[in-house]
Amino acid sequence: MDTGDRLLTPGEVAALFRVDPKTVTRWAAAGRIGSIRTPGGHRRFRESEVRALLEGEGMLDEAEDMGKPRNMGPAAATGPGPANAGMY
Repeated sequence: MDTGDRLLTPGEVAALFRVDPKTVTRWAAAGRIGSIRTPGGHRRFRESEVRALLEGEGMLDEAEDMGKPRNMGPAAATGPGPANAGMY
């Protein structure tokens, strides 16, 4: 089912989170952010999912798994991942 959602490259996602593109690829491999593969094998990310993660919605990070509150902002974040990418 095509939702018309724009697909972003790892570089575009990395720019939004201010991290290296390889970090985005590691997040995808670990299941922290969803991705799809092009016929050529390249990763692409749904813009709507990336925007949701930027806004603090979506997948849990280690801090949430330990019961800490969500959406505390980058200064309060403790672990690597999209929810607190501004820390690195």
